[in-house]
Amino acid sequence: MSKKTDSNLYTILFAIGMVLVVGTLLAFAAASLKGKIAENKRIEKQQNILYAMGVNENDESSVTFISADKVAEEFSKYIKKQLVIEGDKVTEDNKAFLIDIKKEQTKAKEGKTRRLPLFVGEKDGKTFYIAPIRGKGLWDAIWGYVAMDKNMVVQGVFFDHAGETPGLGANIKQRFFMDDFTGEQMMSDGKFRGIAVIKGNADPKNEDKTDSEIDAIAGATITSSGVSSMMKSELALYVPYFKTLKN
Repeated sequence: MSKKTDSNLYTILFAIGMVLVVGTLLAFAAASLKGKIAENKRIEKQQNILYAMGVNENDESSVTFISADKVAEEFSKYIKKQLVIEGDKVTEDNKAFLIDIKKEQTKAKEGKTRRLPLFVGEKDGKTFYIAPIRGKGLWDAIWGYVAMDKNMVVQGVFFDHAGETPGLGANIKQRFFMDDFTGEQMMSDGKFRGIAVIKGNADPKNEDKTDSEIDAIAGATITSSGVSSMMKSELALYVPYFKTLKN
């Protein structure tokens, strides 16, 4: 074998080695990034669930979650059960918070049985049932967590969005909107009504908690309607479970 051939072979082997090294580094980086993304999702979901049941670091007007370094401990402290509802079947699953609501909605559209996560929390001697919901706003997805008592009276909520208009639809995650839901009754004479977010609500100060209505956000009609829709269509799925709590 000539020196030139040897040189070419070494060059090829070196190039292959570099490709393998770079590939390994990229795979490692991708795995690390995937793990980080999953961890961030866990933190966010646990913060949202706790926020809805009133475990947060708010002052009079802020929206402040339990800090990331404490949320796992606080979640274990306040969330006593994680349930998964599939039709008539209810099971406990300590990773129910990882269920992807969007994927479950798609399954339901395909005629498959949807899994419904429900979190049972305890705070100050009260029991909370926190359900995740998801819907469509003006521009993109909106979602939230609704904390209820056994009678489906709202105890707190947290809403968020993917791309609603700042100062308009994006206000669904502001205190002045979210706090209005607390105390609203979603059942009337044994029938589920949900909560309607409507423009021109006759109770703008939200003093009547039996009307199942919240004043809409000014200039955000479509986003407000999206909240109404998910509060009704998503939470209606939990009604059979809540009826078992009264037996």
